[in-house]
Amino acid sequence: MENQRNMILAIVLSAIVLFGWSALSDRFLPTANPPATKVVDGKQVPLPNPTADATADKPRALRSRAAVLRETPRVVIDTPSVAGSINLKGARVDDLVLKRHRESIAKNSPPVRLLSPEGAPGAIYAQFGWAGQALALPGNDTVWQTDGQLLAPGKPVTLSWTNPTGQTFRIKLSIDQNYMITAEQSVANGGAAPVAVRPFALIKRTGVSADPSSWTQHTGPIGVFDGTANYKIDFKDLDSAGSQGESFTSTGGWLGFTDKYWLTALAPAPNTRIDASFRAIGDKLYLAAMTPGDQTIVAPGKIVSRSTYLFSGAKEVSVLQHYENDLNIAGFDKAIDWGWFSFFERPIFWLLDTLFKAVGNFGVAIILLTLIVRGLMFPIAQRQFASMAAMRVLQPKVKALQERHKDDKVKLQQEMLELYKREKVNPLAGCLPIVLQIPIFYALYKVLMLTIEMRHQPFVLWIKDLSAPDPATVINLFGYLNFTPPHFLALGVLPILLGITMYIQFKLNPAQMDPVQQQVFSIMPWVFMFIMAPFAAGLQLYWTVSNLLAIAQQKWLYSRYPALKNAPGTATT
Repeated sequence: MENQRNMILAIVLSAIVLFGWSALSDRFLPTANPPATKVVDGKQVPLPNPTADATADKPRALRSRAAVLRETPRVVIDTPSVAGSINLKGARVDDLVLKRHRESIAKNSPPVRLLSPEGAPGAIYAQFGWAGQALALPGNDTVWQTDGQLLAPGKPVTLSWTNPTGQTFRIKLSIDQNYMITAEQSVANGGAAPVAVRPFALIKRTGVSADPSSWTQHTGPIGVFDGTANYKIDFKDLDSAGSQGESFTSTGGWLGFTDKYWLTALAPAPNTRIDASFRAIGDKLYLAAMTPGDQTIVAPGKIVSRSTYLFSGAKEVSVLQHYENDLNIAGFDKAIDWGWFSFFERPIFWLLDTLFKAVGNFGVAIILLTLIVRGLMFPIAQRQFASMAAMRVLQPKVKALQERHKDDKVKLQQEMLELYKREKVNPLAGCLPIVLQIPIFYALYKVLMLTIEMRHQPFVLWIKDLSAPDPATVINLFGYLNFTPPHFLALGVLPILLGITMYIQFKLNPAQMDPVQQQVFSIMPWVFMFIMAPFAAGLQLYWTVSNLLAIAQQKWLYSRYPALKNAPGTATT
């Protein structure tokens, strides 16, 4: 009867952990990217990835993107990293795709699109202009003249427009090898009287991010103001604030809209004082605007100019850091929401990225990372096993104390503490390796979730994307049964191996004194198998390899501490 009660209690506790975790994980710890492939009849089929398109939105567009692009005169953009065009009507950068990043792993997958013109699906674009009074200013319908038809590295283009009173407005655009456009806005006053103007730059976005914003990753409005990153504002906040929006003043910094992997942002020249704001300007229409400096008086015959940076691209760590250091854009690498533990996550990313560049396979890099972590923790594991051996020897004495003081819990605790002190044993020492592994595991989780360097990285055989769950689902017999199980039941091969290796570890460990604890520990490997099923295959690989190494360590250390393996004899106190 007692054993049945313990088993029922263990099952209830395990169910609470399993279903409670499933309810909370989507909000606080999103598990992985959407699956990159699906196994159908034992064969892998690439899946589309709608979250890759940062401009995806729900409403049906009235016109196709191609038709909208044909309606206006344009300057072509072509670099090793991006392709697209600039709309000469309104001076808008509104057509941009990323050459190095695809929406899915399928061979014919289109490139990820970041900017799209107004009137097309998911319009998002950047625009440059001026505010002022008592003079004609270029606007949304202004058609600009250009001195070239191609914007490429080393080939800038200048847009120009002259109003009836003699003021000439120019936007000189240049682009680098990656994702940065520099816009130099100038006004030449050819009139007879001084004029007051103030340049601005804005990003207009239709629709919210396809990537959810959660406790561990921020999507939506983002910026760095006076050196501090702001991850607090989301699209719902802008909807609630209406036309008031959220306003900031800052020296330097930047602002824009971010998805998990993609960013479109504006930044002023270094040390420029700016007024910045986010606003909702309609149903699912959002604006990020920046005005550098104060209003400037341009005397007749004079020219004034200001520069603004426009970034629209992938949040590659090295590229963000390059712009932060070389262009002096404060906190630009904070476009990746590393969180509170960035001091630990960044070294893990650096090590993993370095290993990947050395071996060329991200799965192998994860295995090497696991070997390094286990190697560094080996001395701690030795002390853990020594402590477990001592605890094993003390079990008869502990049991005797439990029998002697079974009706006096306070006295029992006092006697056990005295016993541990006398025998120089720390009952918590066995938990140390697990505690030390937690920040490493969390850092790897964040790296797999947030860094684009890990997106769509294959390992071997059926694992084509280590940032997505293992697609080889056993529940539907690897796709031979025509149904898709819920995510926490989608048991792939890796999470099953994880559960098996955890159970082997449990069987190698000494039995717990408390029968309830023993029953819970016997079930927990299978609970964790379900918990880990929807997580990234890279995390599953790390944990499985770590378990295999721990099992090997246990086997070896048993030879050094026979007392841990051998059943203890009876003892008295």
